[in-house]
Amino acid sequence: MFSIDGRQGRLCDGITRREMIEVGSASLLGLSLANVLKAEKASAAEAAPAGGGPGFGKAKSVIFLFLQGGPSHLDIWDPKPDAPENIRGKFNPIQTKTPGLIFSEHMPRLAQVTDKVTMIQSVSYTPVGLFNHTAAHYQMLTGYTPDKVSPSGQLEPPSPRDFPNIGSVIAKLKPTGLPMFPFVQMPRPMQESNVIGKAGNAGFLGRAYDPYFLFQDPNQSLQMGDLTPRDDTPLARLKRRSTLWETVNKGMPKLQKAVESYALDDYYSQAFDLLLSGKAREAFNLEAETAEMRDRYGRSTFGQSCLLARRLVESGTRFVQVNWPAVANGNPTVDAFDTHGANFGPLKDLHLPKLDPALATLIEDLDQRGLLDETLVLAIGEFGRSPIMGVSTSGNSNAPDGRDHWPYCYTAMIAGAGITRGRVHGKSDKHASSPVADPVHPIELLATIYHAVGLSPATTLYNDLGQPRPLVQAEPVLSLYS
Repeated sequence: MFSIDGRQGRLCDGITRREMIEVGSASLLGLSLANVLKAEKASAAEAAPAGGGPGFGKAKSVIFLFLQGGPSHLDIWDPKPDAPENIRGKFNPIQTKTPGLIFSEHMPRLAQVTDKVTMIQSVSYTPVGLFNHTAAHYQMLTGYTPDKVSPSGQLEPPSPRDFPNIGSVIAKLKPTGLPMFPFVQMPRPMQESNVIGKAGNAGFLGRAYDPYFLFQDPNQSLQMGDLTPRDDTPLARLKRRSTLWETVNKGMPKLQKAVESYALDDYYSQAFDLLLSGKAREAFNLEAETAEMRDRYGRSTFGQSCLLARRLVESGTRFVQVNWPAVANGNPTVDAFDTHGANFGPLKDLHLPKLDPALATLIEDLDQRGLLDETLVLAIGEFGRSPIMGVSTSGNSNAPDGRDHWPYCYTAMIAGAGITRGRVHGKSDKHASSPVADPVHPIELLATIYHAVGLSPATTLYNDLGQPRPLVQAEPVLSLYS
């Protein structure tokens, strides 16, 4: 895992002195290190179908905007103005550029770019232990249901045996070949209560495919120390160091086979390339953007994260996951979407003034630069919010104007890489409580992402026990392309 936090440290998790000792100990015990590492690597794509069809392989990059916390679909982009007062809420509807599609009055900027996106108003799944944030995160980001869910819905902390985040899978199976991060997650890991980062890492694929976390706020000055060579280390010396690993390998043939199996050469080479090329360092340089452009995205953590996501895919990053910066079950008055105690004030004053300009400008900016044709953008939460206000649907208490968790029907925005522009896919009922046409399960959206980057969802991975697992047990939603 590669973390950028402004502190000096290792570039990537490779072999340390302790690990070298452990390698030697394994050999003394008669263990086959190559086989151990090969199984741990969970090597990819055996029996992978060819794929194909509309949009297959058209996305060079993916920007996944994960609106963790469960934003209210009724109060953002699927309002029901004719519903009873305790359902329709307090916001007025506005027309968008897509005929028949209305938004909340607090999404005016995005309403003007819906001719470039598809709104899916029928995302739906039946919760089986997934009515709480972390369990729903796990399914949304890995495509699988977690094994252990407590009555409260909390999961165990991240484990090496977890299913991998979709970005980790894509980083492994679709390497960039560039001196650039394949998978970046920012501005903080996903979190509910004390469970941090569940479904956010590479799981059984191994830590080499973990995302590169940016533990900083892009709305502040970024400290790029880990991507900047030290003043007392000339580039010539770094270049000499970059050959050291190869030299050691050649002199240690027994270790070489294990190294090749685990692709450690690639990881070290990538680390040195990142330093020597400066490409990644420049991608994170938001100061290179005009003040006007930064203002358009919004001077918020989420807005500047979206701008940074554009810069990253422009530089060759394959997968960028932007998490809504507040924790999933946080206080809505400090930016969390979990609006049990208060729904309308936080949405009006905090959430939507940040969400609206960031989404709208990202779509416009990608399109104007010619990047939208090759970048898939998905904005979605782990679930929506209950149609009837003040009721409990997940065991939580709710204020009279609060909305509880609701996975039975909610909304996603998808765009780019051949996705039809200016369209509404699916339809919710008169209360936005369930789909009445073309329901879409969250894992079908993951299958669509795999399809878009040129991977069949049926491609087989092997976990740490050598068991075969398809990327996701769902089919892509090909009707999004027509």
